[in-house]
Amino acid sequence: MNNQDRIVARHLLQIKAIKLNPQNPFTWASGRRSPIYCDNRIVLSHPKVRSFIQDSLVEAAKSFEPFLGVAGVATAGIAHGALLADRLGVPFIYIRSKAKAHGRQNQIEGELQTGGRYLVIEDLISTGGSSLQAVEALRQAGGEVAGVMALFTYGFPEADKAFAVANCPISTLSHYPALLEEAVESGYITAEEQSLLITWREDPITWSKQFEA
Repeated sequence: MNNQDRIVARHLLQIKAIKLNPQNPFTWASGRRSPIYCDNRIVLSHPKVRSFIQDSLVEAAKSFEPFLGVAGVATAGIAHGALLADRLGVPFIYIRSKAKAHGRQNQIEGELQTGGRYLVIEDLISTGGSSLQAVEALRQAGGEVAGVMALFTYGFPEADKAFAVANCPISTLSHYPALLEEAVESGYITAEEQSLLITWREDPITWSKQFEA
């Protein structure tokens, strides 16, 4: 764990892009209960944090070079990907979860260069499903994938396994352990709450069931 992981986590907590509430957990779209909620689109509304995240993405992207362009995963990865592409001066495209049902019926928007190598940008890695769906769409369309880069990951083992199976490198600016360390040190959560949060990450399905009616 490096200091940069903690600094990114600190910013995300300060602007409430990430919220922690182990006593009264959030309900995800899947129906699971979770003590953490992450919405990195909030970064876009905070210019100083946005610039810091943009700088961090530029630096982290160096480990994926060379690549021709940047591909954002719709919808939350689009803005971060576009900002990165603009700073790097490279082409940008974005990838929908599925093709449009009208018009040109595109799944990939922008000009994809066949055989071109793209860095895929996502805001958050949970199970990795949406990111790897985008990776597969890009590959099927004739592009090559340098890897996936995201702002934050929960670090679920199933996601790590899925990326390995897909032969797709992944990197994130911050991650769950760094977040918990920062949250405890800043007084956002107690050590007891940290233990609850660690338990959730180890087995989120069982953890969620305790809140079922």
